[in-house]
Amino acid sequence: MASSLRTIRPIVARFVGDSPRRSMSSSPKLGAAAEVKRLGVVGAGQMVYIAYASAFSEHGNMLTRGGQGLGIALVAVQKAQIPVTLVDSSQASLDKGLKFADKLLEKDVSKSRLTREEADKARSLLKPTTSLSALSNADFIIEAVPEIPSLKASIFSELAKIAPPHAILATNTSSISITKIAASTTPDGNPTSLDVASRVISTHFMNPVPVQKGVEIIGGLQTSQATLETAIGFCKRLGKIPSQSMDSPGFLANRILMPYINEAILCLETGVGTKEDIDNIMKNGTNVPMGPLQLADFIGIDTCLAIMEVLHKEMGDDKYRPAVLLRKMVDAGWLGKKCGKGFYEY
Repeated sequence: MASSLRTIRPIVARFVGDSPRRSMSSSPKLGAAAEVKRLGVVGAGQMVYIAYASAFSEHGNMLTRGGQGLGIALVAVQKAQIPVTLVDSSQASLDKGLKFADKLLEKDVSKSRLTREEADKARSLLKPTTSLSALSNADFIIEAVPEIPSLKASIFSELAKIAPPHAILATNTSSISITKIAASTTPDGNPTSLDVASRVISTHFMNPVPVQKGVEIIGGLQTSQATLETAIGFCKRLGKIPSQSMDSPGFLANRILMPYINEAILCLETGVGTKEDIDNIMKNGTNVPMGPLQLADFIGIDTCLAIMEVLHKEMGDDKYRPAVLLRKMVDAGWLGKKCGKGFYEY
């Protein structure tokens, strides 16, 4: 199947993939990255991800808690210094997220990474709301809600009606097809319309966002070249280093990372090594900041299983079959750091 995909992709790119770009030639030119003056983030109040920033940077023992949306918003107000409209369905979640943002900014001031004036200015640029319609004047919108296809499709369907005609609509998905998400923006009965779909793209930020430099840029079949260039440029404004990927299952990061984690679980499952030996050899032998089993705990065991299932289903290759132990741990409710027990106890 993999060889078939390699054969088909160049044909698709030649006869189909170029079509959206040609159709955009007569459309108004999208604003350059420097012209992105207002950012919208959907899902910024989600306080669901936990990771130790100290494992990736010099930031000491800071514990980063919060959805990626909050991290994206904080980076934008500090690096690009533009107003960010934070949208979440729950006011309580927004309040909780902003309270955590205040703590992070205070910590940066105490560590002399920001002046008091810089922290106050950054905080003033965060505009929370529970109304998606508040994004009607945004130049660039990033959706960062959980990996639920129907939820993302619903949000993009609404954004297609709300966002201005020049706005880039980006998703932070780590596994869902960008082509499918873009299709949710097309009018009923007219799937060939590219008015909105050509402006849909993925900007997949790495966690924790304020620390990790990498971001994956993934275009769907409908995505225009102008959208791609604007997204890359804007991510650079945020101080990130973009890498481009095809709209293929797992993209680049998870296509490489998740089988690596799954293989480590298989090694534990079949008795090749203990969890400590597996993690220690990878940390001390390949210079990664944490071993694969500990990393799985911090990502979430259920998230690892979900991505492996997508890879297995979409690729049709047994090398992506989730480890039996991975499934059993999800069945047991041992989901990692977020619940206090995974491969390790917390």
